[in-house]
Amino acid sequence: MPEGDTVRQAAKRLHSALAGTVLTRSDLRVPRFATADLTGRIVLDVTPRGKHLLTRVEGGLTLHSHLRMDGSWRVYANGQRWSGGPAHQIRAILGNADRTAVGYRLPVLELLRTTDEDHVVGHLGPDLLGPDWDPSLALANLLRDPALPLGEALLDQRNLAGIGNVYKSELCFLLGVTPWLPIGELPAERAAQLPGLARKLLEHNRDRPVRSTTGRRDQNLFVYGRAARPCLRCRTAVRRADQGDGSRDRPTYWCPTCQHGPAPAPGS
Repeated sequence: MPEGDTVRQAAKRLHSALAGTVLTRSDLRVPRFATADLTGRIVLDVTPRGKHLLTRVEGGLTLHSHLRMDGSWRVYANGQRWSGGPAHQIRAILGNADRTAVGYRLPVLELLRTTDEDHVVGHLGPDLLGPDWDPSLALANLLRDPALPLGEALLDQRNLAGIGNVYKSELCFLLGVTPWLPIGELPAERAAQLPGLARKLLEHNRDRPVRSTTGRRDQNLFVYGRAARPCLRCRTAVRRADQGDGSRDRPTYWCPTCQHGPAPAPGS
């Protein structure tokens, strides 16, 4: 699942393959930009911002993409068979003399002026893996609405950018509270630890092929994806529920013994 660490890895792959080269192939397969042609332009850089990707090309243009739940960018050597999914899932193709980047299942793809990037990423809070990281501002943002459940506050990219469902669940486990605890009720010492802990997790995984929050070789994650399996600490069965208003898929995992606070009733 793409979150700040995996988006940064995608940006690194795209930058390595495309930056400084002239595009010899350009195909944006979304109706609004289907006629746009970037061939002949030099790719300047590919920059991650939270869970967003900004591919800047000469002429003052930026291709903005967001991976959401299952989007991906794959890079192939020219002549190599593409393997990211069926052709109808391809939304973008950018190629040069040596490499081709293919965007699969991209729910957000738009071409805009580079000077207008703030229109799509200006609302984001401090980037956990970016040069603008500011733990004090991130904490102030999180605490702005004390009644908001912790899990929802962590997913709100206006507070801090880069956390998705996996890190939300893992952070709440490490803090010992449920994702439904109002963030204003998080003990002060744990609230103070939160930004640094979030940063530590993403930094640890920014270059890892397999995400790990446990430091163990036999199990990479404490609770995420472990519904009905025993908690790694207390052996209680891990639980799963959706969080939020239902407008998005927000799978949430927690241990009812190790984590304190409100939670949905069993079976809900």
